[in-house]
Amino acid sequence: MNAAIITIGDEILIGQVVDTNSAWLGQQLTDIGISVKKTWSVSDSHEEIILAIRQAVDEADIVFMTGGLGPTKDDITKKALADIAGVGLYFHDETFERIKTMFARLGRPMSPHHNDQCLMPQGAEILRNSMGTAPGMLVKVCNKRIISMPGVPYEMKAIMQEVVLPMLSNDSGLQIVHHTILTCGAGETTIENEISDIVSTMPDNIGIAYLPAIGQVRLRLTAKGKKDQNLIQQVEKFVTKIQLKIPDIIYGYGDSTLPYELQKICISKGITLSTAESCTGGNIAAKIVAVPGSSACFTGSIVAYSNQIKIKTLSVKPKTLETFGAVSEETVKEMVDGVLLLFGTEVAVAVSGIAGPDGGSHEKPVGTIWICVGNKTNKSTFLLKSGKDRSNNIEAASVYAMIQLRKFILEQY
Repeated sequence: MNAAIITIGDEILIGQVVDTNSAWLGQQLTDIGISVKKTWSVSDSHEEIILAIRQAVDEADIVFMTGGLGPTKDDITKKALADIAGVGLYFHDETFERIKTMFARLGRPMSPHHNDQCLMPQGAEILRNSMGTAPGMLVKVCNKRIISMPGVPYEMKAIMQEVVLPMLSNDSGLQIVHHTILTCGAGETTIENEISDIVSTMPDNIGIAYLPAIGQVRLRLTAKGKKDQNLIQQVEKFVTKIQLKIPDIIYGYGDSTLPYELQKICISKGITLSTAESCTGGNIAAKIVAVPGSSACFTGSIVAYSNQIKIKTLSVKPKTLETFGAVSEETVKEMVDGVLLLFGTEVAVAVSGIAGPDGGSHEKPVGTIWICVGNKTNKSTFLLKSGKDRSNNIEAASVYAMIQLRKFILEQY
């Protein structure tokens, strides 16, 4: 069984809102054996919605729609669904009572526009929305199912998880199993070459995708087959082989993150961390503390953006800055010494670079970033040469700082 996804809203097309719904839906549907064949994003136009539905119904077994179900005038999905199904709209009393109860509980008056949310296409199956006022709907057109849900992500997810996915999970005879290996510190080409002998022995029903990001590559193994096949065991056999081939660069699995895995290592080894950041402006610390429980290993951070702060707070020698500059191996080493002394942590990382778009030179172009990780007795430095985009440079420096932290701790402790 395959599916198509339609997202509705001018805000998506003009870039005001990023369409995360399609990605989430694609993942959830794949997990229950439903392949997504195509996605559309269309404007708040009756004609465009009708056209997209017709195309989707022609190409897919089941169609998922998000958006256009709210109380405002541009929420016209229901009318489009009714028209394409050749039916009228009726007032759904149960939805009205539920919305009225919700507003009464909040102590707020109902808007007259909410009456429009109670109009449903004749014959539609109403899908309960536990997180909002607009219910989802299941409408059949040409013996194809169209499932329409609100565009608000947490409302759409609630309807999918509580109603739709359980309903569909038994419909597909296909099972799709994913296993994701998370790596850092090596490029996708390098990894591909390293494990090519393993990949060449994979059967036709197992594939691998290399999904690169800054400083990281996700290896996603996918197996497809009938539900009675031992797909999980088949995939795990190859995961084990890859683990044995590239153990040093694998930092986690599935939906984990580099900051989370770094925290796990620090806590398991009893290591405390601190950061001294110049060009990243506290971004490394922000990534670390975004993980719940970070107080167990992270002590604090100094954003030493100016040379004066590097000197006064981190005890960087003026002579070092005069001789080598703020963006230098010598400076980040002294920044590590300073933040270790200031916070009393076992390990610290320091970053100083030229994020851009200005400030570079022939010797030190934009994207030149020095990273130092160390403790009281040992230090390791890393020169990152990134690009010209400021945001990417800050992100790259932050990611590589965590990669170097992880590597240093594993080697030293």
